[in-house]
Amino acid sequence: MSSINACLEGIARANERLLAQPLHKRREHIRERTVRVIVPDLDTAFDMRLTADGLTDVTPRPLDAPATPQVRVTVSSDDLVELAEDRLDPARALFSRRLKVDASIGDLLRMRRVL
Repeated sequence: MSSINACLEGIARANERLLAQPLHKRREHIRERTVRVIVPDLDTAFDMRLTADGLTDVTPRPLDAPATPQVRVTVSSDDLVELAEDRLDPARALFSRRLKVDASIGDLLRMRRVL
């Protein structure tokens, strides 16, 4: 099991990859959304905003903290770190149910183009 700090570092790496995309591409495909990454094995959720300027306001909270995110991602701490380090393919993780994403179809398609 990875630590909360390792997960935060993984989120920071994902943000760096996002910011490596040209700004015009991010503006075209990213709509501002609230995101909650749920990490059940740590009893923690990471709340953040996804914007054309990247992932902002990343805040770890207890799982029982109230939230109504527009995008909800559920993943184990180890898989979150592996995804961030490109050691786990997101499509494979989705199909094997190691990664669960609850979002509108439009949001999924937009994010896929950028990530």
